[in-house]
Amino acid sequence: MSFFQSPPSIGNQFLEDRMLRGWLERTLPPEVFEEARGDLERMGALAGGELYRLQLDDRLSEPRLVQWDPWGHRVDRIEVTPLWKRAAAIAAEEGLVAAAYERRHGAWSRVHQQALVYLFDPSSDVYTCPLAMTDGAAKTLLVHGNRALVDRALPRLTSRDPARMWTSGQWMTERTGGSDVAISETVARKSPEGDRLYGVKWFTSAATSEMALTLARPEGNPTGGAGLALYYLETRDADGRMNGIRINRLKEKLGTRKLPTAELELDGALAVPVCGTRDGIKAISPMLNVTRTWNAVCSVAAMRRSIALARDYAARRVAFGAPLSEKALHVDTLAGLEAEFEGAFLLAFSVVELLGREEAGAQREGDAPLSRLLTPLAKLCTGRQVVAIASEALEAFGGAGYIEDTGLPRLLRDAQVLSIWEGTTNVLSLDVLRALAKPESMQAFEAEAERLLAGADDAGLGAEARAVRAAIDRARRWLQDATAAGRDETEAGARRLALTLARAMELALLVDHAAWLRSVRQDPWGAAAARRFARHGVDLVAGAGALDESRLLAGG
Repeated sequence: MSFFQSPPSIGNQFLEDRMLRGWLERTLPPEVFEEARGDLERMGALAGGELYRLQLDDRLSEPRLVQWDPWGHRVDRIEVTPLWKRAAAIAAEEGLVAAAYERRHGAWSRVHQQALVYLFDPSSDVYTCPLAMTDGAAKTLLVHGNRALVDRALPRLTSRDPARMWTSGQWMTERTGGSDVAISETVARKSPEGDRLYGVKWFTSAATSEMALTLARPEGNPTGGAGLALYYLETRDADGRMNGIRINRLKEKLGTRKLPTAELELDGALAVPVCGTRDGIKAISPMLNVTRTWNAVCSVAAMRRSIALARDYAARRVAFGAPLSEKALHVDTLAGLEAEFEGAFLLAFSVVELLGREEAGAQREGDAPLSRLLTPLAKLCTGRQVVAIASEALEAFGGAGYIEDTGLPRLLRDAQVLSIWEGTTNVLSLDVLRALAKPESMQAFEAEAERLLAGADDAGLGAEARAVRAAIDRARRWLQDATAAGRDETEAGARRLALTLARAMELALLVDHAAWLRSVRQDPWGAAAARRFARHGVDLVAGAGALDESRLLAGG
């Protein structure tokens, strides 16, 4: 008798997700949960059914750039994959952007929206990228209050009609580099029709979007970030012709290969300043807060998908006389992944909660400085966790995890970008230092951690609570000492500081969730997750002399 391995399978991704359902039932008012449940079940069925099947069938498709029509006209049209076309329609109809702006659930609208995003993302081939930037553009236009632009763009960016909905690009990266946007070379020149932009955008994701927000330096402005302005532009004119934009090529990338990432040349693109002609980097911050939140949520979504497939496969794969799901070492490995995922999930969705309260005008005391600190922490920490989990999950499949036509390698390739775009780990670690420069940020962080640890003893997690407090105390003392030692010492340890704070908060959130599970459901699951997470380590702060060691080793 021949032996064949069975591929993993998934079902309704809402009904099968214990963590999501439990957290939503705990967090949302009962009437909001019941109202949102139908949307989430429908999205869960799509994510585990139609979209997932199309993703596997559409594995080899990639976007294609058509630069010329048959008669020699420059058209610069990008043809996307079948899955992307279907994902675009579903995203509009299910309100993956709209739900946050309809405010149907008040302060809980963001939770509803991001729960949908979390379910949708792993089966969408990264269609969440243009959606995140669309959401960020809508938020940015609203914050700056340019009424003409809001009236024109917002109804399209937040539409549930696939034929009407626009997506938006975020065109920041130039040949000078990605994170240091202050040295952007794109210039804005006055013309009778308005400002026109000239320059090259070296790396622009979602190049099929109908509009974009971008940075340019108005002629005569000083160098540096203060001399840049934030501009709104539409990619095509009323006749469908490109608006002074040429698509030179699509980038060939390690992952996110279904996402059309282009190298654009702006040659007189007509654009409108969003909020004046200076301080463009500061003006873009509302977009970054939103897109970094999406990044964290998509990271935990990818972790969940990787674990779900590995867990299902473990029940099917027989080796050495029994399913992998009965092998103690394999069980231990999967348990470690689950604990990391649950901590990451709780951190990402705590940022979602904070964003929702801010937008609904329902902020609590300490929310603003806490959000300023937690948003970069969540993005940088989950972006690293997802790469580790995707890699381990592929290993759980043995050789099958390395074979392209299983569809599994995509999990790791697509995960790798989540620690890069919207700010690398190091760039975000420096952002964390800027947040901590204001004492109220650490005060709000410590107050939140103490609130979460209130039920630790009742849940039998006193040791884990002590680990959180010890890590935060060491991080605070290290920051004080490093700041006194100088800028280089502080920057050298910024990544370890940020990861320590992020993991401390993840553990505090796990302790809090475990206490709820035990008191309400007599469920030991959460306590097991908190204990396992704590054993992985929380305090990553380096000791004295780390900078000298780093200089020695990095120099080769």
